[in-house]
Amino acid sequence: MDKKWIYYVGLIAVAAIWGANFGVSRSAMETFDPILFAFLRFGLAVPFFFLILKIREGSVGVPWRVALQFALIGLVGITGLEIAVMYSIKYTTLANASLLNVAPWPIFTALFAPFFVKEKMTMRLVAGGAAAMVGVTFIILGGEDGLDWSSKHMVGNLLAFGVSVIGALYNLACMPLMRRYSPLRVSAWIILFGSLFMFPLTLGSWGKVDWDGLGTGHYAAIAYNVLISTVFAFVAWNASMYKIGAARANFFRYVVPAAAVVAGLIFFDESIAGWQIGGAAFMAAGLVWISLERKPAEEPRLTE
Repeated sequence: MDKKWIYYVGLIAVAAIWGANFGVSRSAMETFDPILFAFLRFGLAVPFFFLILKIREGSVGVPWRVALQFALIGLVGITGLEIAVMYSIKYTTLANASLLNVAPWPIFTALFAPFFVKEKMTMRLVAGGAAAMVGVTFIILGGEDGLDWSSKHMVGNLLAFGVSVIGALYNLACMPLMRRYSPLRVSAWIILFGSLFMFPLTLGSWGKVDWDGLGTGHYAAIAYNVLISTVFAFVAWNASMYKIGAARANFFRYVVPAAAVVAGLIFFDESIAGWQIGGAAFMAAGLVWISLERKPAEEPRLTE
């Protein structure tokens, strides 16, 4: 029996977790500087990654040449990408950032995929992806903020669009490495280096936090970010992406804004418009259409 549906469920679950994290992080940002909060998320996750890696695989090391590859990917895909996301939100509207961060990402992944992995653009992927993109656009445009293309948001818009390009390249750069190492090992090392590069940028922020005044909600937000949104989510996403294919898997990022809308309803009593419900249905249809395509047999993982 074909069990590929397990990996699709994993992609949807992770995208929902990341979508809900918008609401969790929004509350935390009232207390923490954005870069500091991102560092706490990834830095505190590192020991968990390597502990699990040691328990499951018996070792944690990689050759130094491969470590340099992980360092470069961590610098770009964790440090650079997370900072770009935060400042894109700061310098443009949330609707602009959501649309430009999310919608083009899978398109760039599909376009760049032939240069990194043996994945081809198919008509089913194009049709399903187009439907999903239309749906996610309705979800974002259906919100109260709407889009604002005025010149004062140009810097933030460009940053948000750049996130899609960088994010697509980051995902694809991980794929060849996951032919040699497990998704857990790849995630652990990339996040280690991403955290190390991010740390110097937090030095001016630690003293601004009222650590004695932190409550249960703050610690719950940190725990959610570390254990659920990072440790579990990164391993599950990378493992599912490796099985399904980067181009196909990244269209499931469109679940993120839908989950963010639901989180806004639950945590902030925000309303959901009819356009957003319709968009979610359109997006779901596109993703189901993509998931029904049979993926060619994967190449065996290489061993050293």
